[in-house]
Amino acid sequence: MTLGVRDVARATAFYLALGWPLSPASVDGEVSFFNTAGGLLALWNIEEMERDTGRRMTAVGAGGTANAINLDSRAQVDEAFDAVARAGGTIVKAPVATDWGGYTGYIADLDGHLWEIAHNPGWPTGPDERPQLPRA
Repeated sequence: MTLGVRDVARATAFYLALGWPLSPASVDGEVSFFNTAGGLLALWNIEEMERDTGRRMTAVGAGGTANAINLDSRAQVDEAFDAVARAGGTIVKAPVATDWGGYTGYIADLDGHLWEIAHNPGWPTGPDERPQLPRA
């Protein structure tokens, strides 16, 4: 997943402050790659992304998507929200208990990209740190 950002160095500092591991494949100030449990996250300058795609992007962080992080407990969700606030992110919706037994809320990074941070007791985290979805 690649997020278009206004300032790669600033966005990189935000995700580093959350404890995300930066890959040495990153190019300082140009593109940052983070290894995550579920895939790779790239931060790339939005203007470079527009040149590469040949398309005008919508306003940074204003797209109709939200990325999601699933954690093992409500306490881990609360810890993640605290880390986001300390790193300068925005709490969009504080975590709340849901009618389906989970606990979820939304944050925005420094460019406004939405992230849902949730605990779903029906989707335990496996040995690869990814949520294990129920099978039919």
